[in-house]
Amino acid sequence: MEIKTFRAKTMQAALNLVRKELGPEATVLHTRELNTGMLSRLFKGQAFEIAASSEVAVPAQMAATVAAEPEPITSTIAAEPSVDLDYRARYREHLHQQSEQGLDELHMLAEQFRERSHHTPTPQLADAMFQAYTDMIESDIEEHIAQQLIERLQRQTTWDLANPTVVKDELVRMLDGELNTSGPIEAAAGQGKVVALVGPTGVGKTTTIAKLAANYRLRENKRVGLITVDTYRIAAVEQLRTYADIIDLPMEIVSTPREMREAIACMSDLDLILMDTAGRSPRDEVKIQELKSMLTEAEPDEVHLVLSAVGGARSLKATAERFATVGTTSLLLTKIDEATAYGNLLSVTRSSGLPIGYLTDGQNVPDDIRVAQSRELAEMILGTH
Repeated sequence: MEIKTFRAKTMQAALNLVRKELGPEATVLHTRELNTGMLSRLFKGQAFEIAASSEVAVPAQMAATVAAEPEPITSTIAAEPSVDLDYRARYREHLHQQSEQGLDELHMLAEQFRERSHHTPTPQLADAMFQAYTDMIESDIEEHIAQQLIERLQRQTTWDLANPTVVKDELVRMLDGELNTSGPIEAAAGQGKVVALVGPTGVGKTTTIAKLAANYRLRENKRVGLITVDTYRIAAVEQLRTYADIIDLPMEIVSTPREMREAIACMSDLDLILMDTAGRSPRDEVKIQELKSMLTEAEPDEVHLVLSAVGGARSLKATAERFATVGTTSLLLTKIDEATAYGNLLSVTRSSGLPIGYLTDGQNVPDDIRVAQSRELAEMILGTH
């Protein structure tokens, strides 16, 4: 009699594998949940196992249970006397060996944690470390990054890592040292410094340009000029023009490389030139290249990639990777007030290698924008801010 074992993340997925390979008439001989311990569940995830055969003779109602939900399967198996008892004994012994092997792996993992610390292994230490780990997962920090941080923390020998407060403070200190910030834009008198904002659609580039322009004109008393390349959205041009009129700033609308050269030359005696660009889809390679050509004519001193803090880690990393071809120099993160967790920001800073320049958290101009600080970012990411 041929017995096959199927494993999947859910019981229903395991049943689907049984039906696919053995057919709907297959008999389920055994089901169990794997990785039931806290350590295994955290590091390996949830999993289920089903042993099944297409050669066991059972009543008709038994064969139909392969397509049913997990609970009916279990109850029917318990009542079915026709399964080979010798096989069951052998299979239980096999499962027992697998269980012992899983426990050995669990013990090895625990031993590795103990070897990384000179402290006496206590339940408090495990509780503090795993509480920190689960907190990071809840803060949308990617699992592999959370594991790396815990492992780095385990190598510390000078701190009381059994204390949850100490563990959290140490994690903040570690991220504070890792996160890079670029500081505010430096605009010297008559320098004609060109700063471009680029990014996908809907992240708030135009409003952010207005905030920067108002702050440098009204609070820093700098001579500021505006250039917009966002001719695809008439509303965006009119919005920026309204801000320019209110703040009393010169503004140029550019649609060709030649017009870009002329606009830059016209404003070269100003302290700061802020450039608004049209939103581009990271997947639209043609539009990205058009943006790159326009920026090549402008020769900006800084190119800030504007990203929304509500985006997922994978999306933010992919966007940063695509826009890297236009020469991005730093990140500007918007919609901080709309995000429920900030672990995704750690992912994009790590993958892109770009420092963070500014954070925005609202629509008010010139308020709702501030220079990014690494300590504040670390606390935000870890959920302690």
